[in-house]
Formats: sequence, C-alpha cells, structure tokens
Amino acid sequence: MGEPTDTARLVLASASPRRAELLARLGVRPEVRPADIDEIPRAGEAATDLVTRLAGAKAAAAAAAGTGDEVVLAADTVVVLDGLVLGKPADRDQAATMLGTLSGRTHEVVTGLAVQRGPVTALDRVTTAVTFRRLSDAEIDWYLDTGEPDDKAGGYGLQGAGAVLVDTIAGSDTNVIGLPLAQTVSLLREAGTELLRR
Repeated sequence: MGEPTDTARLVLASASPRRAELLARLGVRPEVRPADIDEIPRAGEAATDLVTRLAGAKAAAAAAAGTGDEVVLAADTVVVLDGLVLGKPADRDQAATMLGTLSGRTHEVVTGLAVQRGPVTALDRVTTAVTFRRLSDAEIDWYLDTGEPDDKAGGYGLQGAGAVLVDTIAGSDTNVIGLPLAQTVSLLREAGTELLRR
C-alpha cells in the first residue's frame, strides 16, 4: 500500500473510548470519526465474516466523510460462544444470563480490522480464546452492580473489574478489549503509517 510516510492523518472510525485508549498507549491520538452503518448480521453470516464486513464498511464510511491524505482505521469486535454472537445486553437480566452462560466455559472474541487509504483497503481478523472461571450467583450479581456489562459485547470488559471473571486467555489480550494492537500496527504499516517510529 505504499512506502511508510508520516504525512497521512490517522482517523479512528469508532466512538469506542477503549479503542482510543489502546492507541494512546502507543502515544497515538487519532482523529475520532465514528461511522454510522447498519450492523445487523446477514442471514447465516458467520461471526468471522460479520466482523470483517463491518470493519470494512466502517472504514469506507469514515473515509468517504474525509478529505485529504488520510489513513482510516476501523474495527468490529464480537463475542462468540457455540457459534452464536453475544452482543451488548439489553438489560440486567440479559447480562446475568450471558455471564451465567459464559461461566466456566471458553468463548472466542473476534475482531475484524480494516485500514483504508485512498481506494485501497487492507483487512485482517484476530481471534482470542477466553476461558471464564466458574462464577457463583453472588459473583455475577456483584459484577452486574459495577455497571460494566451495560455496553460491553458479551456483558463483560477485560479492562475493568471484569478481569476477575477470566481464568485464562489464549491470544491477544488487547483484542478482548477491542483492538489487537500488534495486528493493528502491522496493518497500518502496510498502509504506510508507522506508529512506532522514533
């Protein structure tokens, strides 16, 4: 996608504060330009295809709204258990059900990544296996009281109190938070944007 250059502005096509915070760990503060797209899964669409399609659509929408030399980064993350996508819980009862279902089991967190620069888009997908401890009803109630499940896919957040729910992680931990940093750096490098330059 071209030789590395520092002239392109980085745009994050996401309103997620967690993704912006992860990029800030690298000293990067992109322009935030959320993309408003239809995120409803298609009939029979696999989670891996869903996240890749949505990430690409978000990047395209944000790029269309911009001007000049920009590199647009977009991501979409879902929690998958037994082939089913667990979205954000609608209420406390649904969050409790999700957490109970995840208790003592291994699920996958899948993130689709897209980087668009001009007419060219690069895509990647990252999967992390997360195993929960066996949770008691009291532990689930305690976690619900933190308020963290309200806006989190699968009803939990690794970056906060939800870390105590997790027994093991196989793969990228930042992927579980919403943006796999190693793969993001690699994909951006393909687009000619070097985040780790001196």
